Amino acid sequence: MNIAFVSSDAPSASQSDSDIAAHRAQLLAIARELGREHKVTIYTRRNSDAGKARIRVSPGVTLENLPAGPAQNLPEDSVLPYLSDLGDQLMRRWGQERPDVIHAHSWTDGLAVIAGARGLGVPFTQSFGSEHILDAKRVRLQRAIGRRASAVIAGCGDEESTLIRLGVPRRNISIVPCGVDVERFRRQGPATARGTRPRLLHVGALTPDKGVYTAIRALEGIPDAELFIAGGPASGQLEHDADAHRIMLLAKEIGVADRITLLGEVPHASVAKLMRSADLVVSLPHEAPTGVVVLEAMACGVPVIASAVGAHLDSVVDGVTGLLVPADRPAQTSRLARELLGDPTRRTALGFAAADRARSRYSWERISHELLQVYENALAMQH
Repeated sequence: MNIAFVSSDAPSASQSDSDIAAHRAQLLAIARELGREHKVTIYTRRNSDAGKARIRVSPGVTLENLPAGPAQNLPEDSVLPYLSDLGDQLMRRWGQERPDVIHAHSWTDGLAVIAGARGLGVPFTQSFGSEHILDAKRVRLQRAIGRRASAVIAGCGDEESTLIRLGVPRRNISIVPCGVDVERFRRQGPATARGTRPRLLHVGALTPDKGVYTAIRALEGIPDAELFIAGGPASGQLEHDADAHRIMLLAKEIGVADRITLLGEVPHASVAKLMRSADLVVSLPHEAPTGVVVLEAMACGVPVIASAVGAHLDSVVDGVTGLLVPADRPAQTSRLARELLGDPTRRTALGFAAADRARSRYSWERISHELLQVYENALAMQH
């Protein structure tokens, strides 16, 4: 199958750099997996003068940087004026080599695809990604794209409900979750050095909506435990970072500053080592469109306490592969953490079950297979 991915990487206002990096890593991993048996071309908007126009990413996978607007990173709103240029470039490419199926990875990509695929009769599938779908300014456009697409791909049941409320017909929606690299994130492997204190780990941006404040407040009720926080700017920049400053003020206020370590941004290649050093991973954001941190912790066999939102509701089987807690409930989080830290046998059981679930349900191989089924169904509908 000749598959076209369109991903212009235009970040929305609510996305951090780490969100964008995670999205890009997911996209490339899926493309590589599909590229083992199919041809995948990723079309993106050129955002730098330095890069080549065409790059071979891996066997079966090519990246094409298309000129549309200035060669720099642009936020979502600034990309809009150049979408028709991007559509023209896609039309030119697809006129020469027609794909069998197209997958647009954001609502802006969907607009470019509708323009670029006009008259070709190629089915197109749409992901809205981790954007906040019900953005009031965009609802009409997103509804129109959702109804025009052969299939809309939701990352979790929560997103499916949002899409149905948006007006996308339920029969057009397929749930295909985010995946995890089960070779890198696994139970066996090196772990970061640690002392004797019970260790909790939080991975994510340092903003209140990502749940780091809840983790710090919970620490107050978990005597002797330490909390490692990975996220935000590089460690050298932490002292100048407003979010990091606010976090440490809160920690001092409630008397836990001596048990908190701010690591700053940790390279993705080192996250598995860090997770394996923890007794518990806490991931407590207000929204979890992808829930990647929880999947990575599960794959490492580390018990998770996760907020009962978004993708966490699908990935964490409460009481079996981890524990779910309502967002913003530090006292409840604290109680659950104390119970788990006091029960090594239960922690081990949760960790084993979590690793099994991550490997069987969320491997790249499984996720790419499910995507392929969506593409094949879209093709069958077309004929």
